[in-house]
Amino acid sequence: MLDYLAGELAAVWPELRIAGRAANGLDALRLIDELAPDVAFLDIQMPGLNGVQLAERLAGDAAGASRAPRVVFTTAHEHYALQAFEHAAFDYLLKPVRRERLERTVARLKEALAAPAPAPAPASATEALAGLLRQLGVQAPAAAPVPVPLQWIRAAQGQETRLIAVDEVIYFQSNDKYTSVFIGDGEHLIRTPLRQLREQLDPQQFWQIHRGVIVAARHVAGTRTDFRGRMLVKLKGRPEELVVSRNFADVFRQM
Repeated sequence: MLDYLAGELAAVWPELRIAGRAANGLDALRLIDELAPDVAFLDIQMPGLNGVQLAERLAGDAAGASRAPRVVFTTAHEHYALQAFEHAAFDYLLKPVRRERLERTVARLKEALAAPAPAPAPASATEALAGLLRQLGVQAPAAAPVPVPLQWIRAAQGQETRLIAVDEVIYFQSNDKYTSVFIGDGEHLIRTPLRQLREQLDPQQFWQIHRGVIVAARHVAGTRTDFRGRMLVKLKGRPEELVVSRNFADVFRQM
């Protein structure tokens, strides 16, 4: 598996430098500590220390001196997926790893690695006020937690459950009591209503264009107006066009 994955990575990410390989979890932990890679591909089933345990250790170490690498799990068993996601997996690849799926993972990794690291925030007036309250013995109100945008979707597929990365979604469409999720290889149904789904999505990445449609901004190629005066969204690499209702037309006023 190591040789196969290395070969596939060389094909889809030629500029990638593989810093090291490990035959078990303990060796992987040692190498990650020594080499501080940006990305770690971890098999969930490894002797000594399995992939999930190793991810836990890496997350704990990240609270100290170094930042944990972005973890991509690989396994032949889909039932480990939810356990992997709980440990902040960047992505999850099922064996045998398909090249098309690996290409999507690599594209997301490149985008994440190219993003500038957030600078430490300077002390704000809010922090200064909190310090003053502490000196006076007054308990400052706890800040409301910032919700984390949805990262994964579980869609029923016969007797199985498919896990879909939100980054793969082209658009969502309300479908009676269900929501249709359109991705590159087809349509999948989920039970989550569109209005509930909207609250869990990153509004910078997903735009509601109709009461029953939310589209991924990265898949929008442009807009046009048809003979009825309706605004239509054109998608990259797809033939269908999506109607924009007047209530949501402001999204495209600057385009």
